[in-house]
Amino acid sequence: MKKIIIGNWKMNPLTLKDAGKLFSSVTKGIYGIKKTDVVICPPVLYIERLKKLSKKISLGAQDAFWGEVGPFTGQISAHMLYNAGIRYVILGHSERRELGETSEVVNKKVKESLSAGLRPILCIGESIRDESHGYFNLVKNQLEECLNGVSKNSISKVIVMYEPVWAISSTANRRDATSGDCREMAIFIRKILSDKFGGEVANVRIIYGGSVSGKNAEDFLKNGGVDGLLPGRASLDAKKFVEIIKIAEKI
Repeated sequence: MKKIIIGNWKMNPLTLKDAGKLFSSVTKGIYGIKKTDVVICPPVLYIERLKKLSKKISLGAQDAFWGEVGPFTGQISAHMLYNAGIRYVILGHSERRELGETSEVVNKKVKESLSAGLRPILCIGESIRDESHGYFNLVKNQLEECLNGVSKNSISKVIVMYEPVWAISSTANRRDATSGDCREMAIFIRKILSDKFGGEVANVRIIYGGSVSGKNAEDFLKNGGVDGLLPGRASLDAKKFVEIIKIAEKI
């Protein structure tokens, strides 16, 4: 299974010109990359322009609505994204959950995205690690609720991202997650998936996101039990993002 590196640009950069420069710099930097899938998830406003710049990088969206068409002001459907050339979509990111998005809503988005032909990048993870290990139940509930009704035939198209909220750069009093923290949770996630979907989960990618950098990428990929990484801030610096991709390529 190929490693996958997914850049989440979030609400950056400010202009289409800057987005094009960043995208082009990454494209040049990954010349010769063959064993690693590279995905960039820019603001949806830039997608039409960026898809013309490179076929080496797959494009993803940062969210999708659960309806196909209809009276939903401000929303963009998974089918619209697919028709625009998008092939991946981040769903259930902690920053959206912080705004009130529930696992029930994420579940509807996952099923609609699969129906449209997109590969959902499903984000799950705890905000704190309590001494009683209740975070395991939280992650289990998130995973089961978000994948409720997803068929065994479709589960291999889902990418599960473990994102410990306590480790991301925007969290107050954050601390670093270790590859051991990641490996423990990756094993747990795969066990839950196996119980629910059986052997079909062998092809499900589990990735890590949470202050990913060139300094910790190799450790997470080698020792964290994951098939890829989702950098946020590091993906806004072409040199740093390419460094992470090249680390994955060597493993």
